[in-house]
Amino acid sequence: MQAGTTDAVTMPNARAREGGRRRPPAPPPVVLVHGSRTSRTMWRRQLSSLGAAGVAAVAVDLPGHGERRAEPFTLDGAVDAVRDGVHALGGRALVAGLSLGGYLAIEHRARHPAECAGVVAAACSTPTSSPLRPAWLRLARWIEGWPDHGAWLNDTFVRLLLTTEGADDLGAGGFALTSMAQVLGEVARIDTLAALRTGSGPMWFVNGRYDHFRGSERAMLDAVRAGGATARLVVVPGARHLVSLDAPVTFTRTLLEAVAAVELPVA
Repeated sequence: MQAGTTDAVTMPNARAREGGRRRPPAPPPVVLVHGSRTSRTMWRRQLSSLGAAGVAAVAVDLPGHGERRAEPFTLDGAVDAVRDGVHALGGRALVAGLSLGGYLAIEHRARHPAECAGVVAAACSTPTSSPLRPAWLRLARWIEGWPDHGAWLNDTFVRLLLTTEGADDLGAGGFALTSMAQVLGEVARIDTLAALRTGSGPMWFVNGRYDHFRGSERAMLDAVRAGGATARLVVVPGARHLVSLDAPVTFTRTLLEAVAAVELPVA
């Protein structure tokens, strides 16, 4: 793993033997994957809560974001960043992601099922094949061409929509203001519904009640179940797209419930 690209909470080895007896099943470690244009710092409150609960966790920076802003964003590189986080925690983990991070968690689950104990996919219940994607891409390219790359617009929305603590967490690692067009171009390679049918780990979809990315919740639940895995939908009242920042307590409680549901057996 590249130095300086993760925030982590490391817990004692829960698989060790005590007095010749095996310990009970251990909670799975958690990898947290941020959304587009932000960084791993958006997960600071979740890392704190997971650490307090005795759950090992790491938040990763994706290519083109955070401390990796100088790198181009690619789908394969982003999935590799998720894998790096999983391998840093022992090779199998629950992966939780928001928006872009949720799509990447789904793709990692499909490509590397043995590494995935489960997925919490937040704010990503619209397939990447949405007919609106070309319009989003044109808009992203237009804004990235502004002299400030949309910094004033971004800062205004952050101040209006989030609490001071949420805004600080979102922006502490800096904003990748010229990454969105690359991201939209690369995620077009993901067939979200096919990926959901392919993976085997349990899925939790977590969406804010007023998230504009909720349009295909039922289709996504059906795709997971068609592949033989379990799926649950959690809709958070009053929350919008950035559900982990809008409603951090509710989101973290759901994350901890997912951790408890997929405990790893002791070897």
